[in-house]
Amino acid sequence: MVQIYDPNFVRQLFDEMSATYGIVNLISSFGFCRRWRRQCIEQLSYRESLTVVDLMTGMGELCPAIAKRIGPGGKIIAVDNSPVMCRKAWQNHDGRLGCELDIREEDALGSEIPDASADRVVCSFGLKTFSLDQTVALAHEVHRILKPGGSYSFIEISVPPARWLRVPYLFYLHQLIPIIGRILMGNPDNYRMLGVYTVAFGDCHTAVAAFRQAGLDPSRRSYFFGCATGLVGAKPQTPSNASQGW
Repeated sequence: MVQIYDPNFVRQLFDEMSATYGIVNLISSFGFCRRWRRQCIEQLSYRESLTVVDLMTGMGELCPAIAKRIGPGGKIIAVDNSPVMCRKAWQNHDGRLGCELDIREEDALGSEIPDASADRVVCSFGLKTFSLDQTVALAHEVHRILKPGGSYSFIEISVPPARWLRVPYLFYLHQLIPIIGRILMGNPDNYRMLGVYTVAFGDCHTAVAAFRQAGLDPSRRSYFFGCATGLVGAKPQTPSNASQGW
């Protein structure tokens, strides 16, 4: 089996899904994806002229909400390793946000964003495509690019803990979402992979541990009975021993 966490595999997967990903995501989540993205943004405070990094930006779905909060003096740096997704993000938002937008086709685990340059880091629905080791690397990368005192918010589709919800949820994820993808002219095998990633990911429990190991002081969030989970926190003003030596 192809290594599902290989960056080349993930890049190809999202390149292929790009034509239908937005509409399938919206329909298959019954609109919850929009609500969860909004909740991800609302976990943090904002002010004019901040620099916000949106990791695994996809088609830039978080960008409009961020732009409203940081104003014309602010800057969004949107990072994604899928060239097709980056191109769609440009088509969706170039010149329309009212703030500076820098979309970068780069690996979130090793971007060229300068050290300590971001006031906020956000990410929606990208964590599940990382292995445990990659999640640890991501946590250290977030620590690297955040300014001291800067904060972050991540959200990800998760497996709910309650059996009454988990059983039908997993059936829907594995069986019905690929059918929706096929109906909307997508490749059902690609959408089946989203279920594979979600089950392997579970929830944000291990990501919280990885971010804590990196010195980022995370706390866990749960949305709609655990169908999505997140982590929110900040980089301490003073260096943490956990982040040294990476």
